[in-house]
Amino acid sequence: MKSNNEKIKVFISNRESICFECGEDLGTKAWITLIAEKGALCLSCADLDHLVFLPSGNAALTRRSQKYSTLSAVVLKWSRNRKRYERQGLLIEEGALVQAEEECLADRDLRNRRRERESLRREKLERQYIEQFAKKVRELFPGCPPGKEEIIAEHACRKYSGRVGRSATAKRLDENAVRLSVVAHIRHAETKYDELLAGGLDRWEARTEVEKTVDLVLNRWHNKKI
Repeated sequence: MKSNNEKIKVFISNRESICFECGEDLGTKAWITLIAEKGALCLSCADLDHLVFLPSGNAALTRRSQKYSTLSAVVLKWSRNRKRYERQGLLIEEGALVQAEEECLADRDLRNRRRERESLRREKLERQYIEQFAKKVRELFPGCPPGKEEIIAEHACRKYSGRVGRSATAKRLDENAVRLSVVAHIRHAETKYDELLAGGLDRWEARTEVEKTVDLVLNRWHNKKI
């Protein structure tokens, strides 16, 4: 494994600078190193100009780049607000950055594949739950029209809907929770409930208005096999 050296510091200057060795006027915002009792050196004179800059922000990429880079330098900039030097990133060897990027991409692909597998697994479990819910509807209401149990289950159990089919009791296939799902379907699909709501009735008034119709359909679905 290659050694890592972060003792070298590169500063983004906030004042006019002149390179001690080559005498070049670096201006402000130059990237420099500081030599004790001599002053600033440009990156070329400091033999750091072959390095590439990796900004802070990606911990995994930074860690791997440092591991593979024989030579590195931390880049610092003075913060006027915080009155201190703050890390901006690293200067590292380009080959080390390329190798680190390839590893991070491989990790990302692996995470994506794992997420896909987990998504498929959850989807399968979700489908099994809906099928079980529909089967329970058919058991409790054998007289409901063919295929209606699947419509009720799909609607009641839709993820993130907050509907009764997502409750803990429904997931245990509790008979009362299943019945509530059937009642909700009948209310919307077999009565004028939605029209009453659109006409200005509050939901409790509208429910009272269609209650007899709901009970009639429930009894028919409960007792009569098709």
